[in-house]
Amino acid sequence: MDEARFWCIGKQWWWRLVLLIGFAVIFVGLLKDPRSYNVFVMLNLPIHEIGHILFGWCGQLLAVAGGTITQLAAPLFGMWNFYQQKDFFAITLCFGWLSTNFFNVSYYIADARSMQLPLVSLGGGGDTIHDWNYLLGHMGLLPFDHCLAAGVWFLGVLSMVLCFLSGGWLLWKMAS
Repeated sequence: MDEARFWCIGKQWWWRLVLLIGFAVIFVGLLKDPRSYNVFVMLNLPIHEIGHILFGWCGQLLAVAGGTITQLAAPLFGMWNFYQQKDFFAITLCFGWLSTNFFNVSYYIADARSMQLPLVSLGGGGDTIHDWNYLLGHMGLLPFDHCLAAGVWFLGVLSMVLCFLSGGWLLWKMAS
């Protein structure tokens, strides 16, 4: 806390407020419809697909899970990177980015049994696997897809609330 308080000295708060308002708009859209388009959609999807390639050499299970693992790890890596730079507001924004991923993953999990979502693949081939149908089916958890999706949705809400709380606190310290 002391590091963050010290970091706030002399920082401009007003343009960072605009970024938090942008996340509020994204959050409202995600609460209304987790499929809603936002600026992170075109960032998160390629990261997810690259994850399948990164984990492809680890066997089928990890290759399938690798998309989600990488998608969730990217904002966590961002948090770690920005902590190394002592950019506390950027860490806050990474919580918002993580939230967009949780909402996306939640929607994907909820589709595991029905498999109605159009699937994307880097190769574009016809052998596309529904990640969460495969993963939950492999673990015998397919009947619990909606329950698991609700838990991940809650993590998305929690992550965005942390974005707003920490961002608001930092803005308050910058302004005072």
